[in-house]
Amino acid sequence: MSLSQGRAYLAIPGPSVIPDDVLRAMHRASPNIYEGELHDLTASLVPDLKEIAMTDNNVAIYIGNGHAAWEAALANTISSGDTVLVLATGRFCIGWGEMAAGLGAKVETIDYGAQSPIGLAQVEEVLAKDKEGRIKAVLAVHVDTSTSVKNDIAALRDVMDRVGHPALLMADCIASLGCDRFEMDAWGVDVMVAGCQKGLMTPAGISFVWFNDKADAARGDRVTTYWDWRPRTNPEFYFQYFDGTAPTHHLYGLRTALDLIKAEGLDNVFARHEKLAQVIWTAFDHWASEGPMHLNIADPAHRSHAVTSVSIGAPHGDALRHWCEHKCGLTLGIGLGRSPADAYFRMGHMGHVNAHMIMGALGTIEAGLNALNIPHGQGALSAAAQAIAARA
Repeated sequence: MSLSQGRAYLAIPGPSVIPDDVLRAMHRASPNIYEGELHDLTASLVPDLKEIAMTDNNVAIYIGNGHAAWEAALANTISSGDTVLVLATGRFCIGWGEMAAGLGAKVETIDYGAQSPIGLAQVEEVLAKDKEGRIKAVLAVHVDTSTSVKNDIAALRDVMDRVGHPALLMADCIASLGCDRFEMDAWGVDVMVAGCQKGLMTPAGISFVWFNDKADAARGDRVTTYWDWRPRTNPEFYFQYFDGTAPTHHLYGLRTALDLIKAEGLDNVFARHEKLAQVIWTAFDHWASEGPMHLNIADPAHRSHAVTSVSIGAPHGDALRHWCEHKCGLTLGIGLGRSPADAYFRMGHMGHVNAHMIMGALGTIEAGLNALNIPHGQGALSAAAQAIAARA
């Protein structure tokens, strides 16, 4: 017998829960792509996408997932044989580096493992030794979805400025945009990438690259007609926004999602994610007081407000995920990029989430721990409720 009938809760770190308003906006006939409403709607997205990234610079929209944005960012800025420095704190920055290698770049990787943020002192030492400016770009992930570590991108820019290194600073904000505060211009980021399916609460399928004039001037030899960001940011004709047919229904959904963010207020969006993350950590800290469970990132200052990675020991990770989904309708994230994968799970808490959803997810996890006889500490749900009461 299963108790999973009813509305399922997709508590993975993206795609995230899609608001009903977004679904309704997308549930419509195909619009005229040659003139009228769709053109006006698309143009309206640009200033709001800049606002959510906190930039006055350019933004290009691509039909594709976050990997498409990775390639677009690289294709417009690097040349074959260029060196890029990858600062890996999980699977995703490693993947971005692999894509750079596929485009002909020489990739140097500093791997900080799965439980630590970027080591800024080491980065400073490496960049200070590069007197010739051999390194053309520094690739970093703000929040790595696989590990839930949050890196200090502003401090990374300070390091680069302190040693006077001319490389581009390129940041992946796919898991953090609209969840954890990110200020592209104030933090000195040259290229920033994100997707629509996490904090922006829209079905997967479009992604974005924000870039400044320094990045545009780099103009490597890998750029192709499709990936070229210049026509997309300054189109003479509407089709140039997308180098072809627009992703019509995604645009209607994204417009509504951005309206929801504007109505709540971006600072309030950040505050809501922070408070809900703290409630989750409170529960996990109680469970971790006994048994095998512990949060992957020990220092709260380096924890994401959008996703939490948890170690629970093999095979408990997969067993708990399976029980929660098939018995109660709660889907948790896999131990992506971890070994053994079944020793980990991830809880997504990004985008369209609120206190009662989080309490429901935590209650289901505790039920799973009990049903599977996984040792854990007591009092987690009471502590989480008290945390909500104190922060609401």
